[in-house]
Amino acid sequence: MRGILLSICPAAIWAIVVCELIVAALLFIQWNKTKQMLALLTFLVSAGLILDAVIIGLGSLMQPEVLKAISSVRFVAHGMLIPLLFPICGYALDFKKPALRAIWILAAVLMVAGVAQAFSTVLEPKEIAGVVRFVSSADTPNWADTVSKILSFGTVIPMMIAGVAVWIRQKTPHLFLSGFLMFVFSALGPATGNADLIFFISMFGELFMVLFLYMYAKKERS
Repeated sequence: MRGILLSICPAAIWAIVVCELIVAALLFIQWNKTKQMLALLTFLVSAGLILDAVIIGLGSLMQPEVLKAISSVRFVAHGMLIPLLFPICGYALDFKKPALRAIWILAAVLMVAGVAQAFSTVLEPKEIAGVVRFVSSADTPNWADTVSKILSFGTVIPMMIAGVAVWIRQKTPHLFLSGFLMFVFSALGPATGNADLIFFISMFGELFMVLFLYMYAKKERS
């Protein structure tokens, strides 16, 4: 399995970028047609994931100092956009204004923490399977690493819980599958002894996450 992952990594990253661009276009069309907040927020999350994948895909073609600077943008975008998964869950659950206001406040706090984490992360270059990217180094403060983990798993698990509630109330599994597949692909790397490839394996989960959110927005929220 590892050999296959290493051999397909660079090409697969660009295939994922193309697929995510298609989903992002569909989400924008959905939002433009319905003015649906869930579609707009998912489009923004998707845009952040595309930026992340493109920077990683281009890493081997850039000068190290340029890649390092652009990688900082990647971390900032991640910190700002991933917390939008909380309001997405709120809109899916049809929260009323007071609950929506509270969940937006939570998202805003996480965004601020995410941006602070991005600027505090000490970056170092890493290469695997011909892919060069900058990652968090051992010199990164512990609090910044904690915030990063919260953004990664602290958003997906609540999404799965919200997905179960939506599945029960609205008879659709799309929101649950969005969070569940993101969680599965994030865990696959460490579970299979490929923790160093989690950045790549989790990209498949990110694609499934936005795809199923689009399917939910298209079929259930139009």
